[in-house]
Amino acid sequence: MLFNSTPSPHIKQSITVQDMMVKVLYALIPGTLASIYFFGWGVLFNLIIAISVCIGTEAIILKLRQREVTDTLLDGSALLTACLLALALPSLAPWWITVIASISAIAVAKHLYGGLGFNPFNPAMVGYIVVMISFPLEMTLWSAPMGVTNGGTIGWPDFITTFNWVFLGVLPYGETIDSISMATPIDLIKTQLNQFHDIIETRNDPEFSALFSGISGTGWQWVNISFLAGGIWLVKKDVADWRIPTAFLISLVIISNLFSVMDYSSNSSALFHAFSGGTMLCAFFIATDPVTACTTPKGRWIYGACIAALVYIIRSWGGYPDGIAFAVVLMNIAAPLIDYYTQPKVYGDPNR
Repeated sequence: MLFNSTPSPHIKQSITVQDMMVKVLYALIPGTLASIYFFGWGVLFNLIIAISVCIGTEAIILKLRQREVTDTLLDGSALLTACLLALALPSLAPWWITVIASISAIAVAKHLYGGLGFNPFNPAMVGYIVVMISFPLEMTLWSAPMGVTNGGTIGWPDFITTFNWVFLGVLPYGETIDSISMATPIDLIKTQLNQFHDIIETRNDPEFSALFSGISGTGWQWVNISFLAGGIWLVKKDVADWRIPTAFLISLVIISNLFSVMDYSSNSSALFHAFSGGTMLCAFFIATDPVTACTTPKGRWIYGACIAALVYIIRSWGGYPDGIAFAVVLMNIAAPLIDYYTQPKVYGDPNR
């Protein structure tokens, strides 16, 4: 009698890939709603475009590779990639930016290496990097946060204006893209420092003061707090390992606080870095990707800490506004080497 056999380990997992993806998507809901509230319709348009293109690209490639389409699409990996990518892109990015980023994420970063589980780089971050390097101007088009006045308009533009700009590239008569978009707090501080205006001067300038809140940027701190809440829930559900976000956040706070203490006029505070940009999205949803991150306990500490160091370096002295995507992909490259040198001791092996 022949028996069907499968490779080891022969242990029934308590959570499937679909269950994991669904829980991560649930955890993204608070941050997604906060992003839409503070940055407007553009975030929703990014989500719609990215989800449509990512799922469509995944289906086409699976068909070309003669793989099962329905079951693979239902695992939720393409949907999660689309959501992470959409939340990372600027709220006023033209539709074709999102399309290019989505195709790059699924077709190049994921399926070029064999699909889910074989990709060495985080697909969403690869898609983001492709458009960031190729179209740097369009990747700065963030709308003014809710409550901030920009060119006579309070907050983000209305539905019609946003739709016409994102999908048609046109604006109401007499308006320019500068009248509906605004630099992020991280980018603004970096630009002002290059013009010899220190951080205190920038934050107190009447032209920019409304863009800054108590600890970071208006809107940005609440978006990050929302992602933090979702991330803590993920850790509690054992979907995300706690070591990577802990190492990332502690290291970022220590590094930024060290430089801030040395010169607070040209280095932002630890709280500013922790609750600005995509910090919490990176800590709990991007850096913790089980396929591309380190797998050993000690390696995860090193991995998270190194991402934090690279993020701070790029934010402070690099040519890009946030640096999270570049930091994550660079550490994706180093993850196998870190795992190799941080393997736990094997019981009974005298050589380890």
